[in-house]
Amino acid sequence: MKDKSDAGKIYSVSSGGAGGRWPSVRLSQGGWARHLAMALAVAVIAVLGGLGGGWLESHNQGGVITGNLSSQKKIVTSQSQLISQIAKTVGPSVVSVNVNITSTSDSSSGGQSGGFGLFGFSQPEQEQAAGTGIIISPDIIVTNRHVVPDGTTSVSVTLSDGTELKDVSVIGRTSDSDSLDIAFLKVNNTDGHKLPPAVLGDSAKVQVGDDVVAIGNALGQFQNTVTSGIISGYGRNIQAGDSSGDSSSAENLVDLFQTDAAINEGNSGGPLVNLNGQVIGINTATAGDAQNIGFAIPINDVQGLIDQVVKTGKFSRPYLGVAYIPLTADVASEYNLSVQNGAFIAPSNDPSNPSVLAGSPAAAAGLKEGDIITAIDGTDIDQTHSLTGLIDEHQVGDKVDLTVVRAGHTIHVTATLGTAPTN
Repeated sequence: MKDKSDAGKIYSVSSGGAGGRWPSVRLSQGGWARHLAMALAVAVIAVLGGLGGGWLESHNQGGVITGNLSSQKKIVTSQSQLISQIAKTVGPSVVSVNVNITSTSDSSSGGQSGGFGLFGFSQPEQEQAAGTGIIISPDIIVTNRHVVPDGTTSVSVTLSDGTELKDVSVIGRTSDSDSLDIAFLKVNNTDGHKLPPAVLGDSAKVQVGDDVVAIGNALGQFQNTVTSGIISGYGRNIQAGDSSGDSSSAENLVDLFQTDAAINEGNSGGPLVNLNGQVIGINTATAGDAQNIGFAIPINDVQGLIDQVVKTGKFSRPYLGVAYIPLTADVASEYNLSVQNGAFIAPSNDPSNPSVLAGSPAAAAGLKEGDIITAIDGTDIDQTHSLTGLIDEHQVGDKVDLTVVRAGHTIHVTATLGTAPTN
């Protein structure tokens, strides 16, 4: 039996532009025996403005910083106490997720002799993996889908006090092709233990430079490890793929927070928390070839799904059915578009993979390649409100009003959300 933290394979991201490469991005994605540990993401904050705060009583004279070192020490100590208090408050709402996975390997390529291996038959292989989860109700946990991948045979969770609860099931998970890397777990028997839900914040209010703290199951063996940093950026879109360069495993992840996290394996699915102790993100990826570049899913992008699962106990993803590019000034200039914010349904170069999926709610509503969706129900799509996030605030069957720019003219389109495909 193999051990893996975070259940998965390491993904990398490369990018064009002047022939350069983007830092590789490791994404925990589970269930493949050939990779020992999955990555990801814990996220961050820290070195909090404490040091900067220590300078409040100092001033710059001729380029030399002067001030009272004692006052600086007090402020830094205060920040440390704040992080410690956040860890104590949020820590009980963070669990380690322990997973057993059955995968298959081709015994003919593994050097084994005898038996069916000579004929190249696939044989089952047991693996163990570990990640992190966030308690969102007294018996429900949210984590990343790559923490509990296809092939998961059993799940248990370890509470912050070391108690292991073994009767845990997977309520549902997004498909591997979905840009939202999310899964939900249900603790069927708490054995009398209380599972305190985390307090969820509003990720739309997050600003670059905000201090954040992350808690997770580092390396799959160090529970409730705490790291700190800041929000380095938001609205990030990455293509994560296997580090081997196999494009078939690539995944598009959109609308992510970027943090200066010290990322550790096993932290996938853990919380990114603001200084009020509110969860504003779910850690999911890291840049492996760079220092302190990590990525987290804004909690608002998951809020609708959380509300649905907590209310009904069931998981179904609302679905519009378009592939889109989040607009920025640079993207708008590249495509010569008249607006700089929105979701651009870019024409596809592959006829077998159109940007408006056949039979989807988007197709039924008459959306076309080249359209730009600029708002949903009056809320503008921008760097703090993504199309994905706004759709996920609704339920399957809801009607939504889409503001669309088509050939320079603004129109309104009504779409009825469907259920996202499971694979």
